[in-house]
Amino acid sequence: MTTSTTNSPATRTDSTPEERCAFYRDTYRLPAAFDPAARRILLPVGGLVGAITMPGELGRRVLAGLQIRMLAGPVVERLHTYRWTFITGPGHTLDEVASVELLRLGASVALHGNHIILPSPEDEQAGLWRWEREPEASSDFPPQSAVIATTRAMASPTAF
Repeated sequence: MTTSTTNSPATRTDSTPEERCAFYRDTYRLPAAFDPAARRILLPVGGLVGAITMPGELGRRVLAGLQIRMLAGPVVERLHTYRWTFITGPGHTLDEVASVELLRLGASVALHGNHIILPSPEDEQAGLWRWEREPEASSDFPPQSAVIATTRAMASPTAF
């Protein structure tokens, strides 16, 4: 697993947020943009990008399940709330049963038009956001349906 402790270009603390954002766009092909007012790197949800956020404890099991299925993609951790955001392929409309189950688990699917905050050097130094699993250059994101199915499956205490 690749994490922010690897000191890759995506996690170097001596870069600027603008340089990091350009790295995300050029290397990972993420449609990221730097918001100078907020000093945040934002990834818009919609088009080819979806996202699912959940508690870190569940996220750890989901990531393990996705790795077994060779479907693991990038995951951002918000450190002070211990919430993980899985970046996925395009989102889709959930049925009521899946929506209710995800809500019960503390998970949520990002809506089209929302933004995900990607780790900047300043965010990492402040202990706000970090990569739990970095993207891979030019890789596809896991299907959102696979992440949802794995979340539902891994929510069971007997899943591992």
